[in-house]
Amino acid sequence: MALSGPQLQRFITNRIDSNYNHSHRTTNKKTVVVKGRGSRCCSAIAIDAPSSISSGVAGIRWGSTKLQGAREEMEDDVVIVPSDDPGGFSYAAVFDGHAGFSSVKFLREELYKECVMALQGGALLSGKDFNSIKKALQEAFEKTDAKLLNWLDESGEEIESGSTATVMFTGNERIFIAHVGDSCVVLSHSGKTEALTNPHRPYGSNRASLQEIRRISKAGGWIVNGRICGDISVSRAFGDMRFKTKKNEMLEKGVKEGRWSQKFISRIQFSGDLVTATPDIFQIPLGPDAEFILLASDGLWDYMNSSDAVNFVRNQLRQHGDVQLACEALGRAALDRRSQDNVSIVIADLGRTDWQSLPLQQANFVYELGQAFATVGIVSLGIWMSSMLSL
Repeated sequence: MALSGPQLQRFITNRIDSNYNHSHRTTNKKTVVVKGRGSRCCSAIAIDAPSSISSGVAGIRWGSTKLQGAREEMEDDVVIVPSDDPGGFSYAAVFDGHAGFSSVKFLREELYKECVMALQGGALLSGKDFNSIKKALQEAFEKTDAKLLNWLDESGEEIESGSTATVMFTGNERIFIAHVGDSCVVLSHSGKTEALTNPHRPYGSNRASLQEIRRISKAGGWIVNGRICGDISVSRAFGDMRFKTKKNEMLEKGVKEGRWSQKFISRIQFSGDLVTATPDIFQIPLGPDAEFILLASDGLWDYMNSSDAVNFVRNQLRQHGDVQLACEALGRAALDRRSQDNVSIVIADLGRTDWQSLPLQQANFVYELGQAFATVGIVSLGIWMSSMLSL
C-alpha cells in the first residue's frame, strides 16, 4: 500500500528510527539485522550481515562487508534493506566518505527516507513511467544534499566532509540505480560482466570524465592534476560545501594559505556548484541469465577490474554458494592487492543460479593457454624477423 504526505513521513521516520535504536539496544555486535513491518519498498535495515540475507524478492540473497584499508579512519558504510514483498524492491547503498564520517552518518538514514518518500512508498517503482522515477530520485538526492549542507553548517561538525552514494532498488525483473561518485555497479550475465555505472571523476578521456570536466569549467572551476581546484578527485558527492555554498570562502582560504594569489581569484567567477549531488539514474532489466549484482566502493575497483571481480565471486559461489563468504573474500582480496583505500561491498545473488552444479571453467584455461602459446609464437616471429633484417 502506498502512503503519502505527512502520514508517509511519520511512517518512514518512526520505522527507521525505531529499528536503528532497537538494534543498538539489543546487541553490541558489529552485525545488525532488524526486522520491521513491511512496505512495497523495504522492511529492514541490515548492516554487515554475518550470513546471507534472504529477501522476499525472488529469493535474492544479500552479502555485505566493509574493511578498513591503509586509511587512518573508516569512512565507508553499507546499508541493505530487504523487501518482504515478493513484488517489491529491496534497497542497498554504499557510501564512501571523505574528510570525516559525518556526511556518511547523515546519509545512511536520511537518503533512504527521502528516496522512499519521493517514490511514494515504492509505488512508482512498480509502474512503467521511468521519467517519473528518474525525477523522483533526482529530487530525493538533491533535497538530501541540501539538508546535509544545512546540517553541516549549523552543527559545525566536520564541515568539509562529503560522501559519494550509490543506491540500488532491486526487484524481480529490473533494478534501478541512482549513482553519485566513484563507486561502481556491475552485473554478471552467465559470467559475462556488464558495468552499469561510470565513475564521476574529473580526469581521463572517457565520455563521462569529459562531461564532468566541461561541467566544472562551465561553473567556473578548474582542474589541477585530476583534482577540482587541485583539491578533490571526485566530481559528484554529497556535502563538500566548500565546492557548493562556500566557494568564495574556499578562495579566501586559498589566498591566506598561499596557494593562490589575490590577482588569480579576482578573475574567478562561479556560476554553479563545482561538485554536485545530482545522480545518474539507470533502469536495467534482469534477464534470465542474470546471476548477481556487485556494488562496491572505489577501494575495490582501483585495484581489481570488473571482470576479475566477477570471476572471483563466481568461483567463490561455486565452492560454497554463500554470498556473504564470497563478499568477505572479495574484500580481503582487494586488501591483498595492496588497496590503500577502505573497501565496501554489497553483492545481491539473484537466486537464479545453482552454483554448485556449474562445471569448472576449463574452457577458460584452454583459452588462456592458447593465448599464451600465441603470444610466444608472435614474440618468436618478431625475434626471427629482426635477426633476418640485421643480416
